[in-house]
Amino acid sequence: MTKTSSSSRNNVPRQLRNLGVIAHVDAGKTTTTERILFYTGESHRIGEVHDGTAQMDFDPQEQKRGITINSAAVTVHWKGTQLNLIDTPGHIDFNIEVNRSLRVLDGAVVVFDGVAGVEPQTETNWRLADKYRVPRIAFINKLDRVGADFHRVVTMMEERLGVRVAPLQIPIGAEGDFRGVVDLLSMRARIWDRDDASAPYREADVPAALFEQAVRSRARLVEAAVEQDEAALQAYVNGEDIAVDVLRAAIRKGVLAGAFVPALAGSAFKNRGVEPLLDAVVDYLPAPDDIVRDGGQPASAADPFAALAFKVVTDDHGAKVFVRVYGGRLGRGDVVLNTSTGKTERVSRLYEVHADKHIERDELVAGDIAAVVGLKDTLTGHTLSDPDHPVVLEQISVPEPVIHVAIEPKASADQQGLSKALQSLLREDPSLRLQHDAESGQTILSGMGELQLEVSIEKLRARHGVNVTVGRPQVAYRETIARSAEVTHVHKKQSGGPGQFAEVKLLLEPLPRGEGIRFESRIVGGAVPREFIPAVEAGIRRAALAGVVAGFPATDFAATLLDGSYHERDSSTLAFELAAMAAFREAFAKAGPQVLEPVMAVEVITPAVYLGDAIGDLNRRRGLVRSQGQRGNAATVEAEVPLKEMFGYIGSLRALSSGRAQYSMQLDHYGVVPAGQMTALVQ
Repeated sequence: MTKTSSSSRNNVPRQLRNLGVIAHVDAGKTTTTERILFYTGESHRIGEVHDGTAQMDFDPQEQKRGITINSAAVTVHWKGTQLNLIDTPGHIDFNIEVNRSLRVLDGAVVVFDGVAGVEPQTETNWRLADKYRVPRIAFINKLDRVGADFHRVVTMMEERLGVRVAPLQIPIGAEGDFRGVVDLLSMRARIWDRDDASAPYREADVPAALFEQAVRSRARLVEAAVEQDEAALQAYVNGEDIAVDVLRAAIRKGVLAGAFVPALAGSAFKNRGVEPLLDAVVDYLPAPDDIVRDGGQPASAADPFAALAFKVVTDDHGAKVFVRVYGGRLGRGDVVLNTSTGKTERVSRLYEVHADKHIERDELVAGDIAAVVGLKDTLTGHTLSDPDHPVVLEQISVPEPVIHVAIEPKASADQQGLSKALQSLLREDPSLRLQHDAESGQTILSGMGELQLEVSIEKLRARHGVNVTVGRPQVAYRETIARSAEVTHVHKKQSGGPGQFAEVKLLLEPLPRGEGIRFESRIVGGAVPREFIPAVEAGIRRAALAGVVAGFPATDFAATLLDGSYHERDSSTLAFELAAMAAFREAFAKAGPQVLEPVMAVEVITPAVYLGDAIGDLNRRRGLVRSQGQRGNAATVEAEVPLKEMFGYIGSLRALSSGRAQYSMQLDHYGVVPAGQMTALVQ
């Protein structure tokens, strides 16, 4: 069997790691995870993404499309340490899966394509990990491919991600000749002589041709490590040799502090480099005991129970809620308080998750990630706690949708089934939105991209048995203002009985993109009674939702209530809400209204011969080319393109490149729609 690392595991806290595998689509996340399952003994055969046998991609749509759609959890063990591992999607349309996984994980393995390096979705996921302060190690994968370059990817990481990278290895051989790594701590070579996963690697001396490079690389690694430990730094300055165990402990400190990111080399598909990666996970990623809470202490089983629900999965047997336990214990039959809803719920069963298989547990303790059955009203982001010690944990941020489609049942008999199925989808995926268009009578489903909506509609048909008619995808436009405007509006109505009276003086001012809506009251002296001010805000938000110039939701503005007046008998909450709505519409129309559209960051990778055609096609789509580059033997183009112009782009790109080009895109910002386009939208 595989050789074990000769290093001891000193200074390692609780033997549990909660980690995720994240990356850009096609970087090799699921392939890496499948090898981890094999080497840890969880699986006795290796599943492959390309032939639909990957255990982590067990959903029929994942097998059909060859991509990960849902984050999948599995529990494995490596040299006495339990690993709760989550394999996440790489496609931008399913970024909510990465978002909510990183919120509850303690560490992450970021997989990089050895040829492509830092790709757009890698950057997005990296920023999410920064947001949730998740320590990371990097696995530079696919080093057996033509154009792969370990050192170039390290440089790209430092330049594009703004991090300090500390390689723990250097590769032996390149591209088709890649066959092993030099471990810089032990200064020993690890060689894989065969692609067979069951064949162990062998240790050997560092190849003579790489010895000087390895010595230089090790010196840089040692310098980075000793900076994290005062005693080690002093010994290093004094010219003493630093023991490997001391260096390992110092590297761990650096990872937990975010001082640098260790990088490892390998080819998961060729079964090279996975065992050292597992060693690095145990050695350097944090245990739950390392995660300090707001009170300055790590989570403990002795604390009151607290957990965050981060995913809901509905199947034929009901709903399973995936939770991360942050404190205390949870047993079968326990009653918990959902502090997000104020309701109590009873836990019926607890499960340790192994992809699509489950093992029942009697109890969960602080640090565990598992599935809970019996929680009927718990959704993603809800906090569960001991009823006697209520707490509210940090929420999971959910991005705003940028695209929507109209859906309706093919048969009227399916209407009830459609409503039930849609509620199930929304419970599972909080990045989906549902609304009813009062004018057209249509049901509108909104999401992050065409693929996400396509997958959701397929779920309606395959899982819930509901056949629907789907309209063409539509862009989720927004409205905003370009300048300030101030209006005074009097709402007065008299019809025999009690009248309605409200006067408001309202100021609207533009805000930077992405700021949303802000409301402020500057009322002094009781010009508008305090109890009516919330009605003014409610009226503004209600009117903003309906839009003013083209019926799209208004955003990125500040509304300030400056003054007003009321009548002792005729003023009411309703009167002030109606007055605020009218004042908002009047002020918005005077404030230079604009329509905003989602603009996507698009990256195209194409053979150089098709570069000109690709750029010309992007220009025709109102695209703005930001940069061009070279990646291996392919050309790259980065551009900003309005989402409206990207519908059907994959077919066009394949046609102009004979099927050899590919692209990825993600939301970059909202931009002002050109005057010509705006005229068509307002009509």
